[in-house]
Amino acid sequence: MALYIGIDSGTQSTKAVVLDLEAGSVIAESRAPHQLIAGLPVGHMEQHPADWTAAMDTVIRSVVGKIGPAAAATVRGIGVSGQQHGFVPLDAGGEVIRPAKLWCDTSTIEECELLTRKLGGAKSTLRKTGNLILPGFTAPKILWLKRHEPKHFKRLKHILLPHDYLNFHLTGRMFMEYGDASGTALMDVRRRTWSKEVMSAIDKRVSDCLPELSESHLPVGPLRPQLAETYGLPSGVVVSAGGGDNMMGAIGTGNVVPGVVTASFGTSGTIYAHAAKPVIDPEGEIAAFCSSTGGWLPLLCTMNVTTVTEQMRAMFGFDHEQMAKAVDSVPAGSGGLVLVPYLAGERTPNVPDGSGVLFGLNPKTFTSAHFARAAMEGVTLGMNYGLRRLAKLGVKAKEIRITGGGSKSAVWRQIMADIFGVPVVAMVEDEGAALGGALQAAWCVALQEGRRKTKLSDLTARVVAVDEASRCQPDAARVSRYRELQDLQDRVSSELRALFSLQRRFALNEG
Repeated sequence: MALYIGIDSGTQSTKAVVLDLEAGSVIAESRAPHQLIAGLPVGHMEQHPADWTAAMDTVIRSVVGKIGPAAAATVRGIGVSGQQHGFVPLDAGGEVIRPAKLWCDTSTIEECELLTRKLGGAKSTLRKTGNLILPGFTAPKILWLKRHEPKHFKRLKHILLPHDYLNFHLTGRMFMEYGDASGTALMDVRRRTWSKEVMSAIDKRVSDCLPELSESHLPVGPLRPQLAETYGLPSGVVVSAGGGDNMMGAIGTGNVVPGVVTASFGTSGTIYAHAAKPVIDPEGEIAAFCSSTGGWLPLLCTMNVTTVTEQMRAMFGFDHEQMAKAVDSVPAGSGGLVLVPYLAGERTPNVPDGSGVLFGLNPKTFTSAHFARAAMEGVTLGMNYGLRRLAKLGVKAKEIRITGGGSKSAVWRQIMADIFGVPVVAMVEDEGAALGGALQAAWCVALQEGRRKTKLSDLTARVVAVDEASRCQPDAARVSRYRELQDLQDRVSSELRALFSLQRRFALNEG
């Protein structure tokens, strides 16, 4: 028996799974919550990295306890997935200087503008890096620290991403692989190197604060002996490179060869596909990331998915079954009620100072059921905006594998199929990022042991499976209806963008 542990440290919780590679199945799971720091100004989203390590320690001990000592002795590797783009600043001693600014933090709008100007404008930035400088990315967060907290910036000696920090906790080594690093906006993704121009535009010290970039199949190192003892694991357990949650989610859904498209309906929404070469969007709306498998991962990200539906559900006091019944009671299109779901600003399209808008209220649509359906439709239309952009770049979906909380809702799955216009199907193992971490660890160990012919695609073929009972086919009439609603949402979003910044200033000056 050979077992592998996969970790997924997200915005709301940390999950762990134990993969029995020979059986091709997950044999234990655990979850531990952590919270955002409350009371911060509008646009600021932060967490304490110590909360991530504490949660990871908890879930590893939990799954090891579930499988028992005999099975725990066969654990060979650990792979970590983490929320992308977060900025973990460390001092010379490896201590955290301040809380981490997260992917959903939009306080860096000015820094994005400053960096873009220094790099010669948007088109020049795309030529130099393959990506625009967006508020979600890591680079502007570093400049924010320099401009707003100079004392903290003076102490800065090491820059890590959330999953890198967890790897540092596990091994004591600072390490970055291409996949997660490509989401920093500090990298030239075509050449897989740090961009000297971007780093210099922030500060000449930045290049000395970043680890050397490494291949994604390489190990970070062995698990620290004292942690192995604490967890109840054998010595010599390998910690693989890991990666960002989207990169690991790609592995966990079998999205490691061209032709597979994955959509994650979680706190945020992402849609991505594997590519053998860089896919650069000349408009900069689709992120040109590297994968954590040696390829590339063209990706769209929206910042508002289950946060929107869950707030709507809570507002009306629905449980999940009541929410589903309410949504199902309203015809497709919600009677023309359309939600622009930018509660936390938006990344695709790039509207960081956006806010939520309900358009089309009248006596007929002013009901809890219409609001609930408009929420599900609105966030899915938001993701479809990016999917249509992906199609223009040559990445066309014939089927979409879905993960995340939204994938568990049958009524929502049908809405997805009708809006996307292609079949959607959920996964047997929904913790795709954690499963991806375990699979990457298995791949890493195989290569380290000299099994050079081991392909990651062979491992995913053995383990990853779709749940055919969840498959939804698009309905032609509803597909046509949603195309009209998509055009309406896009138009409302475009027309209101000049007003979003005014509304944000008003909100910031409240009181």
